[in-house]
Amino acid sequence: MAEFKQSTKLRNVLYDIRGPILLAAQQMEAEGHRILKLNIGNPAPFGFEAPDAILVDMIRHLPHAQGYSDSRGIFSARTAVSQYYQTRGIQNIHVDDIYLGNGVSELITMSLMALLDVGDEVLIPTPDYPLWTASVALAGGKPVHYLCDEESGWQPDLEDMEAKITPRTKGIVVINPNNPTGAVYPEETLKKIVALAEKHGLVIFADEIYEKILYEDAVHINLAGLTGDDVLCLTFSGLSKAYRVCGYRAGWMAISGPKKDAADYLEGISLLANMRLCANVPAQHAIQTALGGYQSINDLILPGGRLLEQRNKAYDMLNAIPGVSTQQARGAMYLFPKLDPEVYHIRDDEKFVLDLLREQKILVSHGRAFNWVRPDHFRMVTLPLVKDLEEAINRMGDFLSRYKGN
Repeated sequence: MAEFKQSTKLRNVLYDIRGPILLAAQQMEAEGHRILKLNIGNPAPFGFEAPDAILVDMIRHLPHAQGYSDSRGIFSARTAVSQYYQTRGIQNIHVDDIYLGNGVSELITMSLMALLDVGDEVLIPTPDYPLWTASVALAGGKPVHYLCDEESGWQPDLEDMEAKITPRTKGIVVINPNNPTGAVYPEETLKKIVALAEKHGLVIFADEIYEKILYEDAVHINLAGLTGDDVLCLTFSGLSKAYRVCGYRAGWMAISGPKKDAADYLEGISLLANMRLCANVPAQHAIQTALGGYQSINDLILPGGRLLEQRNKAYDMLNAIPGVSTQQARGAMYLFPKLDPEVYHIRDDEKFVLDLLREQKILVSHGRAFNWVRPDHFRMVTLPLVKDLEEAINRMGDFLSRYKGN
């Protein structure tokens, strides 16, 4: 009988957030164990519900959402996205510059497939959201990771970024607010990245899915507002996080900058958009309603809001564990704690996470799943209620008090 193997195109494609550790957790659940899943930013299981207006709008449009839409997306939703960026002071994103997708994930893959030839390079932060690294590899490109500095609040190391630009470099990925670190980048840093992109003729891929989840005095600046007409910028955002509808898969990509100079590339994006026919049509109808009117995310991030209180509790408790330290997240819904290598002699962070899972029934993600360079970090979501976070982190502390590494 013939043996069938996976394509060699997948040889360098990894997405360990849903890899072997999750499979181990699922097996434990099948055996009757209750697992507290702190590994994926999925608000719904933790009691974060979508605004009623979004649900009502989708239901009302269901009878008219049975056929394919325009491959870029329905006009009303694309108009709403364009007008949203106008309210942010960005005037050069028009309706025809918007592509709707089955989540940002689909659009990331499309944008890279349309651009990269074999061996082309894309600069990606480390730590990163691993879909970027995987999608570059799947498109035949080479992911090149620039460092973010933990001691500077996980800000990009701009000297390292520029040192890694070569004649094969095609673009720079900027994840702001950052997943997994929660960093939010100041205007000065973003302007320097734009200057590098202009100097070297690079595309900027701006992953801004967490732009509305900000804490205290953090301010998010859209990169498209800084690139103007000088640098091609692809901005990615959507409803999954701020509107708590991950399962609807409603995302968008907005293209700004010198579009005439990128006409051939943009034709490639249109080709791929046509091939997938269209994004989920019922979910497209949620976009206009979501972007207009009252923004319920504010109830969660302002003083007294769940996301803010849970972030604070997790930060305080993690830093109280001997040998554990974490930078405070200024945005998003994650912390990326460090395990002091002088205290915990961990050589394999995946094994550490598996050991924690098996003993304490707590599922987190190991740092190298985010293309971090050393086995001394892990990522956890801050979505559970404060009382559940207290229990989980107390159990982590108990586990670590006896854990010697491997």
